[in-house]
Amino acid sequence: MHRRLAASLVGVVVASSALTACTASDDGTTPDDTSAPAETAAAGGDADAPAELDFWTWTTNIEDVVAIWNEENPDQQVTVDRQAQGDELITRVLTAAQAGNDPCLIHTEYQALPVLVSNGVVADVTADFEGIRDAFPEGAWGLTSFGDQTFAVPQDIAPMMLFYREDLFAQYGLEVPTTWDEFAALAAEVREKAEPDQYLATFSSGDPGWFAGLAQQAGAEWWAPEGEAWKVGIDDEATTKLATYWGDLVSAGLIDDQPMYTPEWNAAMNDGTLLAWPTAVWGAGVLEGVAPDTAGLWRAVPMPQWSEGESRTGYWGGSGTAISASCEYPAQAAKFVTWLNTSPEALEALVTIAGVYPAATAGQTGTALEQPPVMLPNQPDFYAQASEIAGTASGFTWGPNVNVTYQAYKDAFQAAIQNGTPFADAVTTMQETTVADLKQQGYEVAE
Repeated sequence: MHRRLAASLVGVVVASSALTACTASDDGTTPDDTSAPAETAAAGGDADAPAELDFWTWTTNIEDVVAIWNEENPDQQVTVDRQAQGDELITRVLTAAQAGNDPCLIHTEYQALPVLVSNGVVADVTADFEGIRDAFPEGAWGLTSFGDQTFAVPQDIAPMMLFYREDLFAQYGLEVPTTWDEFAALAAEVREKAEPDQYLATFSSGDPGWFAGLAQQAGAEWWAPEGEAWKVGIDDEATTKLATYWGDLVSAGLIDDQPMYTPEWNAAMNDGTLLAWPTAVWGAGVLEGVAPDTAGLWRAVPMPQWSEGESRTGYWGGSGTAISASCEYPAQAAKFVTWLNTSPEALEALVTIAGVYPAATAGQTGTALEQPPVMLPNQPDFYAQASEIAGTASGFTWGPNVNVTYQAYKDAFQAAIQNGTPFADAVTTMQETTVADLKQQGYEVAE
């Protein structure tokens, strides 16, 4: 069974060129096209019958988006539950599924979906959503489909960008870096010119998705199907170079080493202790939540490049909405998922309220994207630039045990920071742990 799944997961390969197609209205779609909502999905059961749906998600301000649905559908109420974020949420979903109390609606990053599929947690929704497939670029749809089977509806895509504090850069006379060499030099300059507790940025041992996005930009290929086997290359040259680069910055005291999304990190982003953040397009929405006092002080630019003149980025996250295999109300859940990810009112709300860059074609060109995010009002072309940057994103193939790899990242890099050992060794640990787990699960691994 595992071999068959390995073969079917080859579909994940489309993440590469796929999302190039997601970046703009290359099919000629205009904002007016949003006037026609996509056809409602038709899962088995009565889609209009009363239902109470639990939705495990971490999207910023998603409660306000869901409130629109709840007001219009008093008999089909959706309750948002913030169990955790990203891969931690998936771990909790897996645990809940084993206990028989997983939610009906699951917010999942693309790289986590293979884990949910291989564990039988999410439903095959191929037939349920065939009617809305054309609302998405083929590539975006491919991120949630393996072979001919679809397991979620794309919600957002996430090209990486560099956010920086424009006011503090001006205050200290700093130049925006265009290469990673310049970024490293700038980190040293910040330590010389700024206050003792200020850093250019932080290296986070708690965010493997962030590191994976940086690895994509560097040219990494962590998983690749080879016949009926998986070839694992986490300790490849690109990833080792990346780890060594950040490890050198941390060991030299030029970059902070505190993880993101902690109360301390939130405070550092809000009070100017950290001057920059290599993040994704959704970072604008996160800043609204963690650094409200800095509205209007940030700008976003393309990521620094490994070689001058290159134009390349990676993806940090991007996500879809899945329906659990145990959901009591699959038809009603499909109706909500369709509304959330294709209706004009929800797409506009995802942009303006949640700070999401939608995966749906119509959502990438609507009037909502003509206004910059709340935190970057001084950058009216923010979304146009994000669309252009998304077109430079590198592709990536996600394997079936990303959760294991991500946990290995957290453990190994946290240990490297605490013990002062080379970051490259942490990459080796990730490789060995991932390969061992694949073999233990019965997958064939190509040497």
